[in-house]
Amino acid sequence: MANELLVRAYNVGVGDCFYVRIPNGADDFHILIDCGKKGDVELLVSALEHLERKQLPPGSAAGKKRLDLLVVTHRHEDHIKGFNPDYFENIEIGDIWLSASMNPAHPQAEKTHSLHSLAQQEMRGIAAQGLALSPELEELMSLYSIRNDGAMEALRETLPAKNGLTPRYVYAGMSSKSGLTRIAKLEEAVLRVLGPERDIDGYYLGDEAAENLRAFTDAREAFAGAARASGAAPINISGADFRLLQSRMLSSAFAFAEKDSGIQNNMSVVLLIEWRNRRLLFVGDAEWHGKFREGKHNGSWEVMWEKRRKWLDAPVDFLKVGHHGSINATPRDKTKKNDYEINQILNAILPLPKRGKKPTAQALVSTERSYYKPIPEADLLVELGRRVANTRRYKSTFTRKRLDPATALSHYQEEEEAFLGKPQPQRTDLEKLLFGKDYVDVKISS
Repeated sequence: MANELLVRAYNVGVGDCFYVRIPNGADDFHILIDCGKKGDVELLVSALEHLERKQLPPGSAAGKKRLDLLVVTHRHEDHIKGFNPDYFENIEIGDIWLSASMNPAHPQAEKTHSLHSLAQQEMRGIAAQGLALSPELEELMSLYSIRNDGAMEALRETLPAKNGLTPRYVYAGMSSKSGLTRIAKLEEAVLRVLGPERDIDGYYLGDEAAENLRAFTDAREAFAGAARASGAAPINISGADFRLLQSRMLSSAFAFAEKDSGIQNNMSVVLLIEWRNRRLLFVGDAEWHGKFREGKHNGSWEVMWEKRRKWLDAPVDFLKVGHHGSINATPRDKTKKNDYEINQILNAILPLPKRGKKPTAQALVSTERSYYKPIPEADLLVELGRRVANTRRYKSTFTRKRLDPATALSHYQEEEEAFLGKPQPQRTDLEKLLFGKDYVDVKISS
């Protein structure tokens, strides 16, 4: 419809696959933001098939469909796993935007790339040992899967070559009106990149994380020097001490990988779409850590508030809830003690309605309770439910359908029981479970 912008969140489990259709004169503009999930690819394939058949317009060649812009926020599998060139065989892509952090030649990300490379090496080494690990550690290890390499090759090389284009590595300050000219035909909207900043090492790694990198590298080299090539305990320490050292190195490796994973989240492309005085914010997995600190390991939200406040310090009409509803991905301090600035960000983009008024903004969260205990953070979703209009009280639907949420949802008693009866934004997992929806739509009128 000419006066209606569409945002569609496909149900892919723990992952993002968002489609946006922007009215643009006589010819709508079509965007896909991420396509990934944890686990198998069945839901991703289904989403892309539906997108191709039902949403995208004809391309320039017979039997082809047209996608004007593909935006990839960051390199984690729950955002890139679906970028198999075979799935895009019949789709012509007009432009590809990747986070500047995904550019292996980016001059201001050398330390960050070194950290990621080392974390990847450690995780793949542990995976090769076939150790029995907790679900949380298995999930962390999956972020460094060899499958990610194939997706990155497709995004950097195969898909661009197939479509006769060069991928654009984007960073804060770029927009469809300046520096990103290939989508100049977008007449009625502006796409603004709010993150990451170009100086990736400086803003998201900082001297603190760089010191951790050096410390871990030194410890790893010391361990390698103590161990024999065969992996047996060295002669100069006891077997018990060596096993203790191995255990500590394993623990350190996972802690190191977790830090790298957070840095990758903070280098997400954060996209602000402005259309006919409407504002839509897609934040990938951007995290918040606290107040901005110059030269330190910062979260994306505080960097944006420090450097791009002009574009954040106003209400949005739509929010893609960050990191599948994770508590560290929406700037909120529920202790209300001393992080006024964090709450200031949330109050700016999603202000609480005044007494007697109802919220008008909308939000969607692509998530799944059964996969990972802290995601989504139910208390956070209820807080967001106070600030948006498209909410559900999911507990009443469970009751009406005579379904037991404790059976349907893992970790129900710890995570959901106290909150499921309160309004919260629409979430892909429960929309599928309770209403059979393969996707959730938000429509925004001009």
